[in-house]
Amino acid sequence: MMCRRSVLRACLIFHDVMKEEKARGPSAEYCRYLIKPTTVTECLHTFCKSCIVQHFEDSNDCPKCGIQVHETNPLEMLRLDNTLEEVIFKLVPGLREKEQQQEIEFWRRNKSKESPDEDGPISKKARVDEDVKGDGDYHRSDPQIAICLDCLRNNGQMGENIVKGLMKKFIRCSRRVTVGTIKKFLSLKLKLPSSYELDVLCNGEIMGKDHTMEFIYMTRWRLRGENAYPMVLEYRPRIDFG
Repeated sequence: MMCRRSVLRACLIFHDVMKEEKARGPSAEYCRYLIKPTTVTECLHTFCKSCIVQHFEDSNDCPKCGIQVHETNPLEMLRLDNTLEEVIFKLVPGLREKEQQQEIEFWRRNKSKESPDEDGPISKKARVDEDVKGDGDYHRSDPQIAICLDCLRNNGQMGENIVKGLMKKFIRCSRRVTVGTIKKFLSLKLKLPSSYELDVLCNGEIMGKDHTMEFIYMTRWRLRGENAYPMVLEYRPRIDFG
């Protein structure tokens, strides 16, 4: 589910891109077409991934505003915007299918360069490398959400059962992170025994381990406006109601 803010942002960016493309004409240096939209975190300008990566091979500055993105490695300051990509695909009918077809044709044209033991458009080794890179990304390219992890103290905790508050209780994580992952994070930070179980609550309601942060924000977090961020999740020792 996409929030209205994401849709509005995508529409505004798409409108600006189309306007600039028309003004610059066919001789434009960058296609600026939002395929795999990638945002420069320093200035929040968004570009086609292949164009901005190619630009940073020769320059460390943003091609739109001129700000220095990074002294030595500007590629570190790029983030894929998957939400924006989905919105763009919805705004341009057939774009997703066109890109997929172009990718298939590309691999067909380069098939002769592949070794005999490769069984598809992308080699097994390439897929393994892709998986390794994906594991190391930890969803950093996903849309992020700010969360406050607050210790719920007024529940009769006594002696060794007391769960302490975090030194740093504000975090940013992927909207796809689940409550189960948050519990593992808390157990690690609080150095709890592996058998120790926690409850995670939002607005006093215990959250299921498979609930994502996005789901909780959209369905359980009732604050809006200035008080909407960060979303507050409370934790406590698990209470057995059986």
